[in-house]
Amino acid sequence: MNRQPTLIEVLLVGVAALLAFVAVFAVLRGGHWAVPSLCAVGITAVALLMLRFSIDPDRLRARQSERMLKLAANTLTHMRKGLNIESAEAVCRLLLPATSANAVAITDCVNILGFSGAEKDSHQVGTPIRTESTKASLHSAEMQVITSREGIGFPDEGTAFQAAIVVPIIPDDEVAGTLKLYYRSAKKIDETEQAVALGLSTLLAMQLGLAELEDQRELAAKMELKALQAQIKPHFLFNTINTIAALIRTDPGQARILLREFATFYRRTLEGTLDSITLEQEYLQTLRYLGFEIARFGADRIALSSDIEKGLETVQVPAFIIQPLVENAVGHGMREDAPLRIEISARTQEGEVIVDIRDDGQGMPKDTLAHMFEPSETHAGIALKNVDDRLRGFFGRQAHLEVQSELGIGTTVSMNLGPVLDLKVETDDQSNNSR
Repeated sequence: MNRQPTLIEVLLVGVAALLAFVAVFAVLRGGHWAVPSLCAVGITAVALLMLRFSIDPDRLRARQSERMLKLAANTLTHMRKGLNIESAEAVCRLLLPATSANAVAITDCVNILGFSGAEKDSHQVGTPIRTESTKASLHSAEMQVITSREGIGFPDEGTAFQAAIVVPIIPDDEVAGTLKLYYRSAKKIDETEQAVALGLSTLLAMQLGLAELEDQRELAAKMELKALQAQIKPHFLFNTINTIAALIRTDPGQARILLREFATFYRRTLEGTLDSITLEQEYLQTLRYLGFEIARFGADRIALSSDIEKGLETVQVPAFIIQPLVENAVGHGMREDAPLRIEISARTQEGEVIVDIRDDGQGMPKDTLAHMFEPSETHAGIALKNVDDRLRGFFGRQAHLEVQSELGIGTTVSMNLGPVLDLKVETDDQSNNSR
């Protein structure tokens, strides 16, 4: 990292140059040897002063602090965008000069996101993590120091790297990825280099945590409005009112039931926008919504089934994570020549809670599916992005949404809530033994 010389350093260099000029001039004039000797002593003294000035501990700390502050400012610009290929590539280029490493890489928990330095062609971004040392660091959340080519994980690929440091990036007590420093000699790895690696990973973790906190604050401000907008759509409101008005003439009893359900639906909508509710409450709210659509289109056009594993009814979830997805199924999946069947299921799988919303509607082509999480008003992406963001905000980065669809067959939206804490699912054997 380049540094501008200070005034004192400029003056010392000037004095040294002047003494050198005097010494050369004296030699050329054939004067007494004492003048060049005195100049040589003076130049030596100036050199010692410059050396002392340059290695002063306070000055070294000030320089290091200045470098780190500039580095932090530059990396923060990119880390604000989150941990992705674009930001990781830029940060790797910034970090490489700050270390003695021959290459710097950044990964998430699955793929290489960024790489800068030697052998870049052998470490393509976007490809899966291959080294066991990186996987070990992700799993243990601890720094790994490797001092052999075999330990790095490329013994048969002709790599020049002989050593590496792998440090987990841990914002908010959860591993998000790793910072990796590669070296051509294990001798380069000392306590200072390990401290630098650990400090850089801590810096990135703090910046990533701040970026996520900023996103969550912005998300919290937007989600209340988005959740309400997703529910109180004018066409849904008017269609439901028209349906109830028509039933007043043909089936007054059913009209009264729908009117009470309509009042309850919107009261729950307004009350539950920011609060968490149980999975059972979210399911019941979805049933109310679907009841209005069944009344509108007819019971022979929409059918609902459910399969919720015993014990999951009390799991706390953010409001409006199932109903918008069912609304998507009705709005985009209904056929003209066949009823739409929707199934809502919830189950545990390898310690994680999975909620599926499955329909046998029109489905989607692959090109549409590839852009489903883009918040475009022209398709269901705004609801999917909304739900995905709120799942991650509520349960953490391990929670996510997946969509599978086949044109003419139907669509399945799966919500992975991750490992829900304090979850107690009662099995049939346990239930029988407790009776």
